[in-house]
Amino acid sequence: MPCTGVPHGRRRTSRPRRDRRESRAAEARQDRRRRSRAARPFRPGRGGEVRRRSEQRGRGRIAVRRPASRPHLLPGGERLMGWLSRITGRDRAAAQAKLIERQTAVIGKLIRARYDAAQTTDINKRHWASADGHSADAALSPEIRRKLRNRARLERDNNPYLAGMVQTLASDLVGTGPRLALTVPGGSPDTIGVVEEAVYEWGQRIDLARKLRVMKMAKAVDGESVGVLFTNKRLNRRGVQLDMRLVEADQLASPVPSIDPAAIDGLQLDEDGNVARYWILKYHPGAALAGWSLEGDWYDAGDVVHWFHAVRPGQHRGVGEVVPALEQFAHLRRYTLAVITAAETAADFAAILKTTLPPEGVAAALEAWETMPISRGMMTSIPDGWDATQMRAEHPTSTFAEFEKRMLTAIARSINLPYIVAAMDSSAASYSSMRGDYLVYRKAVGCERSDLERVVLDPLLERWLDEAALVPGLIPDGLPPVEEWSWTWTWDGFEHVDPAKEQSALETALRTHTTTLQREYAKRNLDWRREVDQRAEEIAYMNAKGLVMEPAPQATVSDTQDAAASSEDHLCGTSTPLTTTTSTN
Repeated sequence: MPCTGVPHGRRRTSRPRRDRRESRAAEARQDRRRRSRAARPFRPGRGGEVRRRSEQRGRGRIAVRRPASRPHLLPGGERLMGWLSRITGRDRAAAQAKLIERQTAVIGKLIRARYDAAQTTDINKRHWASADGHSADAALSPEIRRKLRNRARLERDNNPYLAGMVQTLASDLVGTGPRLALTVPGGSPDTIGVVEEAVYEWGQRIDLARKLRVMKMAKAVDGESVGVLFTNKRLNRRGVQLDMRLVEADQLASPVPSIDPAAIDGLQLDEDGNVARYWILKYHPGAALAGWSLEGDWYDAGDVVHWFHAVRPGQHRGVGEVVPALEQFAHLRRYTLAVITAAETAADFAAILKTTLPPEGVAAALEAWETMPISRGMMTSIPDGWDATQMRAEHPTSTFAEFEKRMLTAIARSINLPYIVAAMDSSAASYSSMRGDYLVYRKAVGCERSDLERVVLDPLLERWLDEAALVPGLIPDGLPPVEEWSWTWTWDGFEHVDPAKEQSALETALRTHTTTLQREYAKRNLDWRREVDQRAEEIAYMNAKGLVMEPAPQATVSDTQDAAASSEDHLCGTSTPLTTTTSTN
């Protein structure tokens, strides 16, 4: 057989057929490559577009997709998503979203721009462990308020500083009590004075000033004070029998816990969020004989005066004003006792015997805890091998005064008291520093008086006017309706630290018409009309006796400056001794 050049056993094919077979194989490979690439996510190109070259043979087109709607994945994320989609069969978009969320969390840990106070570290995690997001009422649960009340009362009863601060707050706020100043359209001063005097006498009968001071002390320690308006039959039957009975915050409590959001431990809110009524227990929960009793009564909001210390929006029960300083009070008492203990320990031991011999030495035998008397002014022998030393107080008692001052300053700041008032120590204060300290304090007193007038005094006066209208002859005839009346309350003022300087400034202020008699007399809780009438009567009597008053001196630049200082003190409610200088011919 002639040789054809073809290996034995193989079938000879023509070149065209071989080319067609190779072409089909190449197309099959390209098709598999296209399907593999289709399963992969697109990569964004420049300008936010995703490009891919068409794999069809003989074509060189560029397929452009819309801008990608997701961020670029980290390296390796595309292959991982493709593998997950093929293995689990989940939707590729959902899997990509989860991966992006994890990567975003990782990226967030790398961001450096943040609030330092929002970070939790090993150093501060114990400090911020008690931080929570409770609402104002949830944070002041009945149990928490009860615990804070009991601790604040204990500290007040055993700490002379706190007891004095609370009494000072009440005395400076209320003083001898408020005085009513009516403004009645068309009313004469005499008829208006009749009503004002009737209100003053009623306040004296019900001991209003003392009750207001007690309410302030309860607000500072307990956080709230409650007064119930009632008819006191023991009062003058021919007058107004309105009275106010004070109850402690412990009696303002719900009989049983409730999940109603409108019921807040003794308070029932209406649909507008206003307090509609109060549940007040008949007996104090801590009464010795009454025991625990849930008996009580609902009182309308108009019959109850609820004055509490609020520090957050949406708060309906109060927390004591001294609560932020309770820990500091405890530290101060503990430090004081530690200093006293150190001094007592050093004083109790007149001398201590210690051996001067080495361990192998033999000293005179002494019984355990044996004591030896030491006579005053006498020489005492010591057993052989022993040495007498005196106990030394290693406690830093020399820094006690500075520590006490720093603690009292921090404590007083929480209740807007200057140190010189809280500690009753102005030995290191100057005239200007005292004025600056009193300026802040008296502004705080003014704000507190405004709250007291709005919450307690105005409702009391409105109820008094309603009942007084039923008493014949109590309100003079000819006055317009009560709805047209307006009024203000005047309080005791504060004495100036330099009365002589203040007197000169007041005379200049009156002469230059930068103040009024009504304003200055109101600082002393006096009626300017009565005082002027009294002064006119005195001047007439003095003229009849031949007593001539000296004319007032001319104002100077220094007096004008003092008048400006007096005007500044008026903002603080300072009190000024007032005398009127009158010249006669």
